[in-house]
Amino acid sequence: MIGRLRGILLEKMPPRLLVDVQGLAYELEAPMSSFYRLPAIEQEVVLHTHLIVREDAHLLYGFSQEQERSLFRSLIKINGIGPKLALAILSGIEPDEFVNCVVRSDAASLVRIPGVGKKMAERLLVEMQDKLTNWQFSLDTSTMQKQLPSVYDPVEEAISALMALGYKQPEARRAVTAVAKEYRTSEDMIRYALRRMLA
Repeated sequence: MIGRLRGILLEKMPPRLLVDVQGLAYELEAPMSSFYRLPAIEQEVVLHTHLIVREDAHLLYGFSQEQERSLFRSLIKINGIGPKLALAILSGIEPDEFVNCVVRSDAASLVRIPGVGKKMAERLLVEMQDKLTNWQFSLDTSTMQKQLPSVYDPVEEAISALMALGYKQPEARRAVTAVAKEYRTSEDMIRYALRRMLA
């Protein structure tokens, strides 16, 4: 089992990452909550990881904090939630906000996340209640990095990332276009476009 990686960040195109660990490049997928905290390309990064082995693929997921990985692992244990939806949940809402929704039994906020309907939201509230009792989250958004490789178009990258989270292309493009004049990096565009769509 691969539990943690420390290496050089080669690529970051949400939700995909490429990390060089002593000459061996690992491809991972990560939620936007982790993307916001990544360093610049060619800088060292440390990621907590979760490996899923299938007959046709070995899938590696990366998280900036141990608590994010623990939340991901709790989510995929729930019937009907696979890794893709778990990443969408962590991308559509900050982990600490998710915990607060569960504690407050706030299903209305959860159904605004792509892929989470009313029944799924209710299931999350019931099955996650006991798992989150003693958890504390302190994600510091002031430390989020804002650098991306210049070879990518940040607008198209942001649109692609939102589509990977479950949004339709026209909806994703409208949301990104609405914030593109104010924000330069794809991470910022994704972050504020999500806020607009989830508001």
